[in-house]
Amino acid sequence: LTTRDAVEAEARLADALGIERFAAVMGGSLGGMQALAWSYLYPERLAHCVAIATAPRLSAQNIAFNEVARRAIVTDPDFHGGRYYDHDTVPAHGLQVARMIGHITYLSDDTMAEKFGRMLKHGHYGFSFDVEFEIESYLRYQGDKFVGRFDANTYLLMTKALDYFDPAADFGDSLTRALQNVKAKFFVASFSTDWRFSPARSKELVKALIAAHKPVQYIEVKSNHGHDAFLMEDEAYMRAVAAYMNNVDKDCRS
Repeated sequence: LTTRDAVEAEARLADALGIERFAAVMGGSLGGMQALAWSYLYPERLAHCVAIATAPRLSAQNIAFNEVARRAIVTDPDFHGGRYYDHDTVPAHGLQVARMIGHITYLSDDTMAEKFGRMLKHGHYGFSFDVEFEIESYLRYQGDKFVGRFDANTYLLMTKALDYFDPAADFGDSLTRALQNVKAKFFVASFSTDWRFSPARSKELVKALIAAHKPVQYIEVKSNHGHDAFLMEDEAYMRAVAAYMNNVDKDCRS
């Protein structure tokens, strides 16, 4: 599965629904990559592209985090080469660890310090390998909850889709050339403490769009929420998106 596969499937669904053109496609993180893919795969079908907390391709560090998460899953004895349902089980331990790894990267240091600091669950050291710090308890809770609502093979495929996304690869490693034929207007947003998809990666996209002479608006939102900020209601972010969507509405009515 690649981002292209996902977008082509969405285009077929749009065809079936009789949708010829979108006023805007909006997404954050992997969804932001899909929004970008819409802009260059189907340039005639997209008026606005809204790409939030995303990147034109993953860094080596990002790919590394994804690989550690995948290894946690595929080395779980209950993985069974991906055919775990045939064995009436799921690789719960591996998926739990994968989620814990991912969740750490979605939060900023400020958020973890503010929420948990070095708080102890029982008020004292237990000198064991069980849960002692509140942050440990929180991560295990997130991991356990994730196992109950997410499929392990889906997690593997989604992280690979993130790794593979690289529109510049087919254009001599030039993102500007990759975006040369897009017709959409762009809104790009990043968040100051997002170290998983840092503002530098959004600026890389903005720079390429400007070089390709494409209309683009950019905002870097000051937020303590890390990568998860695009799911939060930071006032500056919400205000900027609302203003842009009002412009989209005006475009549709003109």
